[in-house]
Formats: sequence, C-alpha cells, structure tokens
Amino acid sequence: MNNVPNEQSENQNRTICLPFEEKEYSKLIKNAKKFREYLDRMIEAFPELFPHGIHAGYRMKDQYLSKKQSLSIRRIEIGNTSYSIRPSFVMPYMSGLTEEVQKILFLRKFAVPFWGLAYVFGRNAMYWYRMEQSLGRNSIVGTTVNDPKNMPKNLSADEKHSWLLGERVYIATTVGQECILGVAIAESAGEKHLQKAYGQFKEEAQLLRPGYTPDSVNLDGWEPTHKAWKSLFPATTIILCFLHIFISIRDRAKKKYKEIFPLVAEKLWHCYRAEGRQFFSQRVCRLYQWALKNSVPPIILDKLAKLRYNLPSYAVAYHFPKSHRTSNMLDRLVQRLDRFLFSIQYFHGNDDSALLSLRAWALIYNFAPWNPYTSKKHGFRSPAEMLNRSRYHDSWLQNLLISASLGGYRTPPQNPL
Repeated sequence: MNNVPNEQSENQNRTICLPFEEKEYSKLIKNAKKFREYLDRMIEAFPELFPHGIHAGYRMKDQYLSKKQSLSIRRIEIGNTSYSIRPSFVMPYMSGLTEEVQKILFLRKFAVPFWGLAYVFGRNAMYWYRMEQSLGRNSIVGTTVNDPKNMPKNLSADEKHSWLLGERVYIATTVGQECILGVAIAESAGEKHLQKAYGQFKEEAQLLRPGYTPDSVNLDGWEPTHKAWKSLFPATTIILCFLHIFISIRDRAKKKYKEIFPLVAEKLWHCYRAEGRQFFSQRVCRLYQWALKNSVPPIILDKLAKLRYNLPSYAVAYHFPKSHRTSNMLDRLVQRLDRFLFSIQYFHGNDDSALLSLRAWALIYNFAPWNPYTSKKHGFRSPAEMLNRSRYHDSWLQNLLISASLGGYRTPPQNPL
C-alpha cells in the first residue's frame, strides 16, 4: 500500500488557507499594504496556520490570476520558499466556491453516491469525486488537531474488515476524543502490515507534536495489533477492552443458557464498576470462583478464566483515569465507517484512491455538523470543534479548509519511520 501521508509531507503543501469574507477579500487583494496588515493579524491570532518560521519575517512577493474562478491570489516568501494565500471561500485547486458545495459535501458524510449528487445538484459524478478526494490529501491529525497540546493522550484502535477489488483488506482505525485520527489500509492482519498502517497515524501525530506518545490505547485481544502498537509506541500502555469479554460471552450464551446468562452478566458488570484496581481484581477472582462452584457452562467459564488470566491488562486502566476501558467510542465511529463502506460497496479502484476516500470521509466526519440533539448535548457543532474547543469559521467546510492550511503539515519534517 502506498503511503499518502509520506508523499504529502515530502511534497510540502505550500498553500496557506485563511478565513476571508468574499467582499473583504476583493478589497484587500488590491492593496498590498492592507493585505499585509491582515496577514500580520492572522499570524498573531493563528500562528498554527502558517509555516514554521513565519515569525522570522516574510516578504510580499507577487500575485496571479486564477482563471478557474477569475480570482487573484497573492504569494508571500518565507526564506527562499514561496507560499500562496488562498481564501477559505474557495475550494482547493479553485474547483468551486465553498458556500456552493458545503451542503453537497455534507451529504458525503452519509455516503450519498456521487451520481446522486450530480443528478440533484448538477456537474458530473467525477467532479464531486475529485473534490472529495482532494480533501483526503490533507493530514488527518494535523487538520483535526489545531494545537499540539490538544493531542489526545488516551486512544482506542482496531481494524475494520473491508474489500479492495474483491480482496480482503483491513482498515487500521485510530480514534480519540470522538474524532477519527487515523485510517489506513493494511493488506493483512499480520504484525508487519498493521505496524505500517498504524505507522501513518504515528507519523502524522509526531509531525504535529514531535516525540508524541499516547499514555494508553484500548485494544481487543488480537496479538498482532498489540505487537504493532508496542513497536510503534513502546512506552504506551495497552488496555484490553472489557466490553469484548462481555460480548464474547453474550454471543455464545445468551440464547443457549438463558437462565444463567443474566446472572453472569450482572456479576461481570459489577466487576467493571469497581472503584479501584484492588476491588476490581478481587471481584474478578470471586466471580471466577463462583463460576467454578456453580458449574457454569464451559463456554462461559473459559471466557471468565481468560479475564482472570489477563487481569493485569484490564486492571491497569485504573492508573489512567481518562483512559478507555471499553471500545464504545471506537465502536460508534467504526459503525459509521461500516455504513459508509457498505454504501459504496467497498473499493473498486486502486490503493491510492481507496486510501484517499477513507481519509476524506474521516475529515468530513470530524468537521461536518452533528445532528442538533448531539450538538446541544455536547455544546459544540462537530467532533473537531469539541476537541479544539474552538473553530475558525462558522461554515463547517471553511473551518475544515482553514484547519487544513498547508495540508495540515506545518512543522519541520521529522525523521522517517
């Protein structure tokens, strides 16, 4: 599988996207002095949108006319490198006006097909396809997390089964604070391919925050996933998902052992609700002893024995109060990913196009508005806004484009993985 993030960071996106109102921009672009004054205000307010070293100074270089939108674009020079300043009301590659396409791209959150968008809103399917693909070229982490200090320290990760040209592949998904922070395609569920896939998240995270290492990551029991994460982040604590124990018992015993299952489930969640590590360990041991004395069916007893054997990997969560003891958050986001994949009937192109589709969908999910009930509940409009506790623009798509200034790669390149 090709590594889109590596390609992007090496090519270095040199377009700075800033919040402009269209009327304001038409006035500023004609006056270099006023335009520079506006840039200075933006640099002071949002230095993260500009290249590393912007505070050392820059030079107003020139301007050119984009024929696609009949729009003048100014360029500045930092050191010996030129950067274009693109207003947020225009899409990348000048492919359209943000205001005209934001509601249409919002529908891609729900996987409305491209031909359906073309049928209702005009253009053609490839126009909307290319516009979405362009979003996938941005760093997911760098775009979603505006301030390196906001990088989540407690993560959850798992692989979603999918198909590429009829061959099974695995989508390595990393989430934190209700945001999708990494999606990459692994050719197999082996350690080597999973390490490469999850390594894309590591690269983007450490480009944003050099030396970044999460405190904990919640995983299921798949050993190659554990080894991949330990290879990438040796200091990170792996926490086994308690929910998977319950699900494995429920799926095998709920119907077959209707009389005993409710009692086992009640006792199991009683263990989970223990207020401290010592109490948790004691309750698990007592549950196992109770199961032995009461001749609990082997299909349940084996799972409880597994819980008891791996007790340290569950109990360690008490050392990280904000860690994820279950995969609930991950499951919610992967469920939406699953619906997206089913709606597009999985992937029928090449590796790169499949990866760009995944990355674009992840960014749309992070920035597109929640439903009104969820927005009211959380007090924010989208997952990315809740993570950053702020937004650059009221328009969700302009907020995404501004956040993706320089493609989300704004720090000096780090050593390759």
